[in-house]
Amino acid sequence: MDAVVKVFCVHTEPNFSLPWQRKRQYSSSSSGFVIGGRRVLTNAHSVEHYTQVKLKKRGSDVKYLATVLAIGTECDIAMLTVNDDEFWEGVSPVEFGNLPTLQDAVTVVGYPIGGDTISVTSGVVSRIEILSYVHGSTELLGLQIDAAINSGNSGGPAFNEKGNCVGIAFQSLKHEDAENIGYVIPTPVIKHFIQDYEKNGAYTGFPILCLEWQKMENPDLRMAMGMKPDQKGVRVRRIDPTAPESKVLKPSDIILSFDGVDIANDGTVPFRHGERIGFSYLVSQKYTGDNATITVLRDSKMLKFNIKLATHRRIIPAHNKGKPPSYYIIAGFVFSTVSVPYLRSEYGKDYEYEAPVKLLDKLLHSMPQSEDEQLVVVSQVLVADINIGYEDIVNTQVLALNGKPVKNLKSLANMVESCDDEFLKFDLEYQQIVVLRTKTAKAATLDILTTHCIPSKMSDDLKT
Repeated sequence: MDAVVKVFCVHTEPNFSLPWQRKRQYSSSSSGFVIGGRRVLTNAHSVEHYTQVKLKKRGSDVKYLATVLAIGTECDIAMLTVNDDEFWEGVSPVEFGNLPTLQDAVTVVGYPIGGDTISVTSGVVSRIEILSYVHGSTELLGLQIDAAINSGNSGGPAFNEKGNCVGIAFQSLKHEDAENIGYVIPTPVIKHFIQDYEKNGAYTGFPILCLEWQKMENPDLRMAMGMKPDQKGVRVRRIDPTAPESKVLKPSDIILSFDGVDIANDGTVPFRHGERIGFSYLVSQKYTGDNATITVLRDSKMLKFNIKLATHRRIIPAHNKGKPPSYYIIAGFVFSTVSVPYLRSEYGKDYEYEAPVKLLDKLLHSMPQSEDEQLVVVSQVLVADINIGYEDIVNTQVLALNGKPVKNLKSLANMVESCDDEFLKFDLEYQQIVVLRTKTAKAATLDILTTHCIPSKMSDDLKT
């Protein structure tokens, strides 16, 4: 228990609605624990957008400054270290145990709300399956336990009866119909994060097959696809054109096995004794850049492909990974890129119901057509004499400028800056157009920036 520390963090979040500034800082406290190699693990959401992180040991009155080594957004784990030797005196690191079985007793240790000292809650493992990780918007292996996990428990270890760590507490289900549902990041995911960091010197993420698939549970569907009675698998619906898989796989291929493990018609694979789990588990066990063998049925022929695995890039990213948002301003029009944090900033936590349908459709169903594609929108119009009549445009996608398609924010900024035509004509979603005289638009920008105390007409990442 002495290896469990309290994590104090000051966060300064970017302001996505006013991208040239940051929000007011706030502080939070959570839990963490010491592992071998003078390192401390906690949750990624505990140190998100950090400006300062401090750690306090049990029974100590000193807070030590910590350095963040790596943040794994997808798996919600962060790794810290402390340079002060005094911090490491008398602390024995936590040993990791194996993946527990159902009904094994677990004890969660941490510093949750309700008091200042260390707190211990206990329960049993209720379930082991692929869970949705809220912070990273990903699906990875997770444990469900019935021990109470409250705010502040995040990042604290879950111990088994032998005192070995079997996971990190990270989220709980707060629902009127559910009680005592807490979630723990299990050791395979933690070890993947640590080994990834040790191997690459940084966190590179969890690979994923960038495709959508369909279950093959209907016998007529299997027969029409030319599958033999003893063959099982899932049908490829569509493939991300920017992913390495798109070079070898085709829509309507039937994936029969991944790395020699047969996939069932419902997309599950055998997992331990008498259990089954979604086949994405096999993919997430690998590392970015690893190769995998996929057996496919195409036109009743069995084909084997060797695929290099990569992480998934969405057209509307779930995370900005700590980078400040990009923006570009011309004549009071603030152009920005859409991400999930941007939607949350504009429409609140119910953005999935409040945001414009066109943006939500892109969020849920669109796949990027090129590596550097972004969704560029007119975020808002800073009212001035030059943009009279355009002041109601808000969060509308920009499709083209003077007839040339807009691929990303950088290309838009370059096109406007180098434009010699008399007019700037922006084609927006919903068949709207915005026309500005190029000379006067560029001249008016400076006054608008001064009025709104904006230091620059574009973010630093667009200047290079």
